[in-house]
Amino acid sequence: MEITKFEKLRKFNMIMGAFHLVQGLLMVVFAITVLGSINPAFSITITQNFLNFDVVQQRLYLDQKDLFELPFGILVGVFLLLSAGAHALISFPKKINAMYNRDLEKGINKLRWFEYALSSSVMIVLIATLFGIYDIASLILIFIVNAAMNLFGLDMEIINSKRAEGEKVNWGPFIWGSIAGVAPWIGIVLYMVGSGNVTPPWFVWAIVATYFVAFNTFPINMVLQYKKVGKWRDYLYGERTYIVLSLVAKSILAWLVLFGALQPA
Repeated sequence: MEITKFEKLRKFNMIMGAFHLVQGLLMVVFAITVLGSINPAFSITITQNFLNFDVVQQRLYLDQKDLFELPFGILVGVFLLLSAGAHALISFPKKINAMYNRDLEKGINKLRWFEYALSSSVMIVLIATLFGIYDIASLILIFIVNAAMNLFGLDMEIINSKRAEGEKVNWGPFIWGSIAGVAPWIGIVLYMVGSGNVTPPWFVWAIVATYFVAFNTFPINMVLQYKKVGKWRDYLYGERTYIVLSLVAKSILAWLVLFGALQPA
């Protein structure tokens, strides 16, 4: 691969990182100064469910206690700032940029998957709370399972970078990661349809649709890379596609989730 390609990609990462940074800072400022005044009723309290003992009836029962208020709007901004930080890490420190370039030549981008594991897991937790999942244990599990989905993507690249010429692609990590990625949404859908008589507002459907499309475009990009379809024969083309998908999907999703927080309680 030519050095000029890597330099262009570095500048592309800087530009995309700037877009994430500006949006993330705007959301943090918006959350601190505006969110409370527009919708003062909006508040999410994270809880802990546990078994307690009723000494009168001599039986165990499910109890609950409040833990803390979730800084929802700020975390929406953090979701984008994590991506901005990853782009900066790739672009500016020379040693890390050199490592990034070497990995790209092997068909790997470790930093991408670690960043996705953090940022997308923050977002799925925020989405889960909008659907009524407030229990800390459930949210921790959703975070970890979603992070595992992205780490399966890293495993997919590491395993297949060691293939011999002409050896078949190992799709195992792709399949297991897809299964892990569906798991949080099973919980979210159960909460969404649980009552059976509540019609979700427009922003709920918009979030679900956006995340569903985003969920599918990333694996499609990976499939096209490993199938070497058209321009995807060049790994850098797939890398640029990941970067564009990341910005578009995260921007739309972040603003939708923030607007969801502005809706009447």
